[in-house]
Amino acid sequence: MREFAVVQTVTTNDTAATNDAAILLADVVVALGGFPALAGVNLTVQRGELVALRGANGTGKSTLLRLCAGLVALSRGSAQVMNVDLASNRAAVRPYVGLLGHRNGLYADLTARENVQLTAQLIGAAGEDVDDALVRLKIDARVAATRTRSLSAGQRRRTALASLVVRRARVWLLDEPHAGLDTAARKELDQILCEATRAGATVIYTTHEVDRADGEVPRTVTLAGGVVASDRAATRGAPR
Repeated sequence: MREFAVVQTVTTNDTAATNDAAILLADVVVALGGFPALAGVNLTVQRGELVALRGANGTGKSTLLRLCAGLVALSRGSAQVMNVDLASNRAAVRPYVGLLGHRNGLYADLTARENVQLTAQLIGAAGEDVDDALVRLKIDARVAATRTRSLSAGQRRRTALASLVVRRARVWLLDEPHAGLDTAARKELDQILCEATRAGATVIYTTHEVDRADGEVPRTVTLAGGVVASDRAATRGAPR
């Protein structure tokens, strides 16, 4: 199967691709309802990295993803995603990122193809881009023609990822993408994410399952109490 086409064409005005750091967080604090969901996070993620963000529920994993997507405001510290300053203009980061939450963001009454086509229409992508995304995510004609409500959890997840591929998101922010998938589907998802990073995307996904990948996750960052408790480099032999 061909490589994912996820990196947008760079023009001379595209300063967002001049820095190898896709994500740069320094002493980041995010307060939600007066409570510090992030309490001083320091994290650098290079372009093309695959990072598993681990930690128990309530440690700030989802908040960190939403911060990087420009959906929550920075309370203190500095944060840049693709060279966009989130403190001054967090909305400007949205063309570069794709956030996949627990609900996948799919419309239940639309087919898998129609969901991906909707994303394509919103960004002006061509019809062949939709076909290519479906092929890359192994969504065959039968699944593509099936309404999303009738798809399996794994098929819905692949459809949501196809939408990220068709919009050519540079930074993939995935919240518990392995949840609800069986072992085979989880391994397939791992391979999809590795292929995306080889094509130039930066991928961060959250998980609270400490030993889910049996040491095969390239880089693991663990949050505890709203800060980075550990940052473990890639395991030798991890699939990249």
